[in-house]
Amino acid sequence: MIHPTAIIHPNARIGANCQIGPYCVIGENVALGDDCQLHSHVVVDGHTTMGRGNEMFPFAAIGTKTQDLKYSGGLTRLQIGDHNVFREGVTVHSATNDGDSTVLGSHNLFLTHVHVAHDCKLGNHIIMSGFAGLAGHVVVEDNVVLAGYVAVHQFCRIGKLVMVGGCSKIRQDVPPYMLADGQPAIVHTINKVGIERYGISEETQNALKHAYKILFREAIPTMTAALAKVESELPPFPEIKHLVQFIRASERGISK
Repeated sequence: MIHPTAIIHPNARIGANCQIGPYCVIGENVALGDDCQLHSHVVVDGHTTMGRGNEMFPFAAIGTKTQDLKYSGGLTRLQIGDHNVFREGVTVHSATNDGDSTVLGSHNLFLTHVHVAHDCKLGNHIIMSGFAGLAGHVVVEDNVVLAGYVAVHQFCRIGKLVMVGGCSKIRQDVPPYMLADGQPAIVHTINKVGIERYGISEETQNALKHAYKILFREAIPTMTAALAKVESELPPFPEIKHLVQFIRASERGISK
């Protein structure tokens, strides 16, 4: 299951049934879970811990040192869940500061030449299409789709079930359940297709549409007032609560 040309440090921990192809390199402090597959020419380095069933294609570089110029040494980590796919040329970096981690969840798909920078926190069931990139400290919640060539500014947050159109520039937070596009990206409507596929009820979908109109289309002077109107007029569905809480917690402001 391990090709003779692969270079694996003797201290690396390799789970059961892993397949490691030609010319792969695995560093000293790497731990691979069971059933991982490295096709060929894959580098996994740094203090990287990976769950089971992850698949890595040629020239992926996983867990290498941050590109942040503030890095001054110390132990930084990359933590990856289960059943993620890293296609050709994907790069995922370790954190910057001693004791910190870059974190990826499970069941994510990273297409060709995607970049995930230091200290990012990603959830589950995310799709990042070709050449999409996350700068440092970006947070991406579950079930997000980023189309090709999307660029996300550092410290931005992308909410649950968001869809971002191709070649968009994200410089502020994108609230959950929304569809955003543009340079810079703005919110255009709710992500109707995504939330339907996720199984959100029609009643909740209608409430999200109403919330979108209040937040992004009505001429309400402040976002604080708009959020208060959402809470007073709409049922307290979990999705509405999450939307409100996400916007209230924003430090960079909302793409609108």
